[in-house]
Amino acid sequence: MTSSKILKVALAQMTSADQIQENLRSIHSMVEDAAAQGARVVLFPENSVFMRLQPGARLQLFDPAGEDSAQIAALAEKHQIHILLTTPTPGKDDQKAVNSTVHWAPGRSARVVYSKIHLFDVEVDGAPPVRESDHFWSGEKPEVLEIEGWRFGLSICYDLRFAELYTAYQGCVDAILVPSAFLVPTGEAHWHVLLRARAIESQCYVLAPAQAGEHHSSGGVVRKTYGHSLAVDPWGRVLIDHDQGPGIRVVDLEREKLLWVHKQIPMHAHRRLKSV
Repeated sequence: MTSSKILKVALAQMTSADQIQENLRSIHSMVEDAAAQGARVVLFPENSVFMRLQPGARLQLFDPAGEDSAQIAALAEKHQIHILLTTPTPGKDDQKAVNSTVHWAPGRSARVVYSKIHLFDVEVDGAPPVRESDHFWSGEKPEVLEIEGWRFGLSICYDLRFAELYTAYQGCVDAILVPSAFLVPTGEAHWHVLLRARAIESQCYVLAPAQAGEHHSSGGVVRKTYGHSLAVDPWGRVLIDHDQGPGIRVVDLEREKLLWVHKQIPMHAHRRLKSV
């Protein structure tokens, strides 16, 4: 497929909770907003359809073959837009789920295009403990998704800290996706610098739609996420920093900017060490 010179992409910032239908209503509204602004692709954050807030609560899984998915497919067809959601989906058995990025293309059914590799098992001061491995199977490998001739390297949230994943994408993608739900303490310390570093070292765009604000569960539990959905260009410049609440921000990915950066610093010709 011939690559477009400019691809208009929307980053959706959300404050998802543990009520799936309410989250889906927000997703539908944001897709409509993104389409009205001319976006060809709309990216949603981690836990966009369901965010587990209540300790001990059962994960509610999104079925890519279900009715809710069919409604999103209809939106993609209606607006001729690509939609990517990251949310828990059924795993290989009934014991655990998979933290998945799901892609809808116009005229096509949903498909899981990536599974989160690095699971967040931590106890950060100032935030409740998290043990994703109790509930999720780990993904196994990097994945590249092509949309209108643009190649996207896929990752999810905690993956951001593991440089070896992004080494696999260097030289072969135009953008890296990092849908996330960063905690406030780690977001304040590491979010901007890690995303900018990934863009600079990979010489590509980095697009990171995020969860933001206070998430209120149906049982009264409140969790906070950092927000600041970012779009970073291949030179490391921040194009979007959404520091408010939920909403859509649109950015143009420019082929010429990629080529300019590669010409300025031809890292592809200088690389000496390979992955081991």
